[in-house]
Amino acid sequence: MNELNDDFTSMRQKHAVLVRHFIEGRRQAEIAEEMNLSTSRVNRIIAQARRSGMVKISIETPFQRLMDLERQLVSTGLLQGAIVSPTVSDNDGTRLAQVGQAAAAHLAETLRDGDILGISGGKAVAAVVDALVVERPIDVQVVPLTGGVQGKFHTDVNNLASRMAERLGGRSLQLHAPLFAERAEQREMLMNMAAVKEVLDLGRRATACLVGIGSISQPGSSYFDLHPLSAPDRAMLPGLGVMAEFLGHLVHDRGQVANFALNQRLVALRPDEIRACGRVVAVAAGEDKVGPVQSVLRGGYISTLVTDEETAGRILTTKGQEA
Repeated sequence: MNELNDDFTSMRQKHAVLVRHFIEGRRQAEIAEEMNLSTSRVNRIIAQARRSGMVKISIETPFQRLMDLERQLVSTGLLQGAIVSPTVSDNDGTRLAQVGQAAAAHLAETLRDGDILGISGGKAVAAVVDALVVERPIDVQVVPLTGGVQGKFHTDVNNLASRMAERLGGRSLQLHAPLFAERAEQREMLMNMAAVKEVLDLGRRATACLVGIGSISQPGSSYFDLHPLSAPDRAMLPGLGVMAEFLGHLVHDRGQVANFALNQRLVALRPDEIRACGRVVAVAAGEDKVGPVQSVLRGGYISTLVTDEETAGRILTTKGQEA
């Protein structure tokens, strides 16, 4: 009987400590003084309660489905992290702005002083720049990973790098070279120019990367802003197994860079060159991005995907059909 009473008394004491600490939010020193216990005793009670399963923390959120989608994307084994925002509209611009906001918040939380942030061009990266707000300046260097194409805000990667650095409170480097050289020989010459090589070498040492994933299936796809392919060439790409654009490179549906003439003229880092970067965040949303995202995932080029609910669901559904 005494043992039973001792157990009951001990359990009541533990319960009282746990209620004060986890429910009432009291500090351990306060609890110790109130219950005439040592602070170390209170600390042991809390630690033992955690180990024994007495403490169970439950978090309920109206966005539980989004968290579930994130876990499912990571469970494919092709990603280290995923961020899924609500699909608030069928309008591509609105959807991309929402995803850009989620990616911007992620960058603001994870970038640190001294980071080197490599970025690509594209509408998705531009959406992130537009949404970026930080509470304090972050001393980062923003580096273009590709040459640029004049004419549209989202194809001018130097402009995006400059705006990104300004919003972060850091500084940017400029890559003064076109995305496409006229010939493969000219590309080699440009890649070896000291000013270009310096920027790309810094990009190879990036500690974080922010990239878009392009579609080649629609006439309005960003890839055709980068290079005005003829209609026959456009029609030929799917037949060759080409599914995506990544860092300006045409990528096959299985993830490898396509053996396509335009890829030989790119002034840009290769997709495999950013694998060494531990944090490669890709931003993509929309039905036409489902196949491209899957191709880039198969290539193992990114670590974190930021997308919207509808796109994530389609990616997982198609992935399940392949299994």
